[in-house]
Amino acid sequence: MTKEVEREEIESVCTYCGVGCDITGVVENNRIIKIYAQKDGVVSEGNLCIKGKYGYDFVESKDRIRDPRIRKTFLEKNLHIKEAFAAKLSPFNSEFLTCDLDTATSIATMKLDEIKKKYGGDAFCAIGGARTSCESAYAFQKFCRETMDSPHVDNCARVCHSPSLKGMRATMGEGAATNPYNDIYETEFMVVIGSNTMEAHPIIANRIVNVAKQHNNLAVIDVRETKLVKFAKHNCVIPFESNLLVLNMMAYVIIDEELYDRSFIDNRTKGFDTFKEKILNDPYANPDFFKNVEGYEYLAKMIPNIAREYAVKKSMIFWGLGITQHLDGSHAVMAITHLALMTGNVGKTGAGLMPLRGQNNVQGACDMGCLPYFAPDYQQPKKEGLMTPQLMDAMLDGRIKALLNMGEDITHIHPNINKIDKAMDMLEFCMVQELFMTDVTKKADIIIGVKSAYEKTGVYVNAMRRLHLSQPLVKSDLPDDWEVLTQMADKLGDGENFHFKTSEDVWNEVREVAPRRFSGAAYFRLERHRKRGMQWPIYHEDTPILHLLDFRTDDGLGKYVYKQYEPRGMVQQILDKNLFDEKLEGYYLTTGRTLAHYNNAAQTKQTESLLKKHDEDVLLAPLEDEEKLGDRVILKSEYGESEALTVKYTDKVKKKTLFCTFHHAASRVNAVFGDEADELIYTARFKSVKVDVIPVGDEIACG
Repeated sequence: MTKEVEREEIESVCTYCGVGCDITGVVENNRIIKIYAQKDGVVSEGNLCIKGKYGYDFVESKDRIRDPRIRKTFLEKNLHIKEAFAAKLSPFNSEFLTCDLDTATSIATMKLDEIKKKYGGDAFCAIGGARTSCESAYAFQKFCRETMDSPHVDNCARVCHSPSLKGMRATMGEGAATNPYNDIYETEFMVVIGSNTMEAHPIIANRIVNVAKQHNNLAVIDVRETKLVKFAKHNCVIPFESNLLVLNMMAYVIIDEELYDRSFIDNRTKGFDTFKEKILNDPYANPDFFKNVEGYEYLAKMIPNIAREYAVKKSMIFWGLGITQHLDGSHAVMAITHLALMTGNVGKTGAGLMPLRGQNNVQGACDMGCLPYFAPDYQQPKKEGLMTPQLMDAMLDGRIKALLNMGEDITHIHPNINKIDKAMDMLEFCMVQELFMTDVTKKADIIIGVKSAYEKTGVYVNAMRRLHLSQPLVKSDLPDDWEVLTQMADKLGDGENFHFKTSEDVWNEVREVAPRRFSGAAYFRLERHRKRGMQWPIYHEDTPILHLLDFRTDDGLGKYVYKQYEPRGMVQQILDKNLFDEKLEGYYLTTGRTLAHYNNAAQTKQTESLLKKHDEDVLLAPLEDEEKLGDRVILKSEYGESEALTVKYTDKVKKKTLFCTFHHAASRVNAVFGDEADELIYTARFKSVKVDVIPVGDEIACG
């Protein structure tokens, strides 16, 4: 007799980007055989990108970490631990022994207890949490702050949207998207700046493209031509590192031509007259400045045209890491919010601000307090900790002795990876909770395999503040991240504080600790609204649009925090008349995603069809340089060099500029980035670094 197939269709949420698409998993005998989006899906609108649709093979991959792994060299350095647990350890391979979860957490807590007693809680840090649920992110920061008594908790927002949080909170009191995605259908004009939306956030791009086709109302501002420009009325290619310059110019035009909303300014903001005076007296704010910037003269007319259309219409601005990953990322975000405050393009349907978040739960991780300067609900912590780049320095000088890493591949996706490698080698202990042996696990003493998003229950918060209660598509014997942390807290004497038996127990504590956003978000309500989701803040009802009546500042008013642009880099070189000098070497490099992969590709490369589309990182270079550079090159900066990269030549990047993906750790692209970062919040300068390009000859490539 043939075994009867048990077939189920289960609603959940996609595990990839911050769009947070609703999905339905088709499951047979505890195996996912298909994922699709239902036609009435509020986020997906019945569509998924290729990652969401096909990228689920990772769940049952043979490469999953199924049993905890203990590094042999760690045990040799800690013979008392080895002797205490020898009977429970089994051979695994040349590097690791294996054991059950109870033994692994006992070993980990024994070492952590020693470090805490010897050096104090400040010697411990925790990095991660944006790839897992809110419940696990909350438990993660709680374990760090309360069980280990350390303020040093951070997450991958450090390398993406921390400047958005900083800039929006400084001007409007809240660092999150103001409107739901479907407000795109209600807007009259759209500005997309620093976002490769069609590849990084394709389901949002669908809406933008549909509206742009119908109304011809899209401006795209970037350092290269992304795929979205095919649908743009204004294709605004700008020099590297000139975001703040361009945004201040838009403000100048709106003020100079008196296109601002005086009533909104007077009733809902403060400090406008001072801001107005500064902008009008800023020598770099007049768009005529671009008349003297070789190769970009057209911007002197295009920027005013975009500003005028934005000001007189009901408008939305979207941005990505092309804004935040700069020296002045936080100030550029403030400059974006200034435009909304001046024109009244916020706090209403079809008008607002949308930072396009990267990770599936990076909004939720920040909401949960996985930041060194914010406790849950963005409250003031008892003590502020160090941000990730500062933690690397603290490792190098011996102040940080132990790291707990949860789902963040810091030796791959963070900057200055040569320095990070050295810093992590200084640690006495490193534990990683992961699905796969990612690059960071090379530094781990203990590795614990955990459930993926498709194997557990939990809340995820997407880029529009939408809470979605995920439910497991398949059953798994692996622990959830919060379960590992609960077990460790108990063994460190903090069991009463970690009383959690289910994910709902954790979430109910979140609702008490973070009431300004989540008090009304009980599991039963999230279950009832699984397809629609609910947008925080959630009390009796949820809040699709923020700032309807007041901003979330102390006095309810929006404010202007002006920063003058400072010429540097590419713009300064053009002004000095030497950027295009053939005698001078060097290119300006920016980085970004491709559609087929997600961040470090840990999950997507487990699907053969996705890996085939992009099995190595690719460098885009200007057409005119093909003869000079050849097929393979190495990128080199003062901080390090990449491995050899395949080059594709295109007219979509301008002279003396390059674009590269970063999905594959073997490329070591992030070795060329140093410690330069946003001056307020330490987000790395990934979107602009000067590099030398070294052609790789056939004999070198083959050798």
